Amino acid sequence: MSNAIQLTTRTGSVKKMRAKGHVPAVVYSSRMESEHVAVDEREIRAALKRNPHAILEVTLPSKEKHPVLIHQVQKNSLSGQLLHIDFLQINMKEKLDTTVALLFTGEAAGTKEGGILQVELHQVNVRCMPNKLPDHIEIDISGLKIGDHFTVAQLKVPKDIEILNDPETVLVTILAMQKLDESLEPAAEDAEGTDSDIKKEDAN
Repeated sequence: MSNAIQLTTRTGSVKKMRAKGHVPAVVYSSRMESEHVAVDEREIRAALKRNPHAILEVTLPSKEKHPVLIHQVQKNSLSGQLLHIDFLQINMKEKLDTTVALLFTGEAAGTKEGGILQVELHQVNVRCMPNKLPDHIEIDISGLKIGDHFTVAQLKVPKDIEILNDPETVLVTILAMQKLDESLEPAAEDAEGTDSDIKKEDAN
């Protein structure tokens, strides 16, 4: 397991809970009733920083231990405060569907030529056994030139990991930057025409 986290019973109001450094959470699965708990904010932040898609081992208030995935994180969009965590209990003997982050490495040849790197997706959907779940999938973009793109079909992953996204989905592309003088030409022509019209009106 990537980390072990102790979950506690929810007590008091949500406001008081957060004031004490705990985040409301729920553990759910198809095999058990959802259990509403609380998790130490520092511990869950550390786990999210290491790998937001890692498999964790949580200890419930009943002292039972279960492997889980962090399924959903709710945050305050302004302050970044953690509002709620959804843990999904998993079976280590069954394949699971989840997401894996993409890690872009290298410097694209196209950006050196003035192109713009545009990332279309930061993660992909995968299916695999829990113990085969990677922390991330690397994509070497150093060979991409202006106009090139990298698709799901080009990903290199172990044979026991299935990518669920459409193979033609573009993950990253190198866009050509339009020259500034070209973008201003129509405006310049319009300005010249306006000046010419004014002179003709003045002459009349």
